[in-house]
Amino acid sequence: MSGRLLRLACTTAVAAQAVLAPVPAAATPDPQRSVAELLTDLQQLYRKTEQATETYNATTVALERQRAEVARLDGELAGARLVLRDSRTEAGRLARQQYQSSGGLGPYVRVLLAPDPQHALDEGHVLGELARQRARTVARLTAAEQRKDALARAARKALDTQLGLAARQKRQRDDVQGKLADVERLLAGLTPAQLAAVARLEQQGVTAAQQRLTTAGALPADRATTPAGDRAVRYAMDQVGKPYQWGAQGPDAYDCSGLTSQAWSHAGTPIPRTSQEQWDRLRRVPLNRLRPGDLVVYFPEATHVAMYVGGGKVVQAPRPGEKVTVSPIASYPVLGAVRPGTDGPG
Repeated sequence: MSGRLLRLACTTAVAAQAVLAPVPAAATPDPQRSVAELLTDLQQLYRKTEQATETYNATTVALERQRAEVARLDGELAGARLVLRDSRTEAGRLARQQYQSSGGLGPYVRVLLAPDPQHALDEGHVLGELARQRARTVARLTAAEQRKDALARAARKALDTQLGLAARQKRQRDDVQGKLADVERLLAGLTPAQLAAVARLEQQGVTAAQQRLTTAGALPADRATTPAGDRAVRYAMDQVGKPYQWGAQGPDAYDCSGLTSQAWSHAGTPIPRTSQEQWDRLRRVPLNRLRPGDLVVYFPEATHVAMYVGGGKVVQAPRPGEKVTVSPIASYPVLGAVRPGTDGPG
């Protein structure tokens, strides 16, 4: 991440992703604050922003699913209403038939008085079948009424859920924008010298963390990947230089999990949208068994993710104001790694 803070200071408008209102210039920073304290503040702000972004992404996925469920229930409800209409039509026809034939002698009297009792018995069998047909029609009508009512209730509940998710999504969007504004204010208050010092300290931390992983034997030797993993890596590498944008899944910009999910989708292996879901639902692999295409997840809350490309490097959409880039695997505190797909451990 060397030098990126300096570039970031020149692109604070990008950090707001064209959605933030202008913020007032911050006061001159306290000269007593150390570079380490400034770096800590900035890293915490970025972390909070990414947490808010991944929460927003999860709600967006849930909202998309809920909209599909509302559409499905609406379709089923329309079909149930057609079935109910047909059942009512059939019930009405049978009711008219019963009314029109209710004036004659009862079936038992007709059998007793008939010149051909066997013929009368056969006719009675037909009449019995007609009665059973009426009973089945009434049962279908009752079932159709019940299904229509149940679907109507489910559709109303699903719509209420959709509206609740939409409201939550808006609140979370506002939360992300507020945290981006906090980042922008902090950057606006730093002098060029402070920015350069923070960038140097940050790079020193990454270099030290990478060295610790190497010394501990946690970094893998170069390993062959699968055809799908190769396709995912090539897609992700083709995005290098495109801007980070929270909530984006390409093709012009990405956030961290938008990049990894789209890369694997283009490789023919869809994976969950958010970094938390990728961590929770994909197969865990130790760092020293990584192969290109595997995903490295960061922070205890699993709020950042990158794709391993070999040689101790990952490709990632790092944070607001930056671009998709190749970085050391230790760019952030590593939580663990996961592997999309169902092939062997490799």
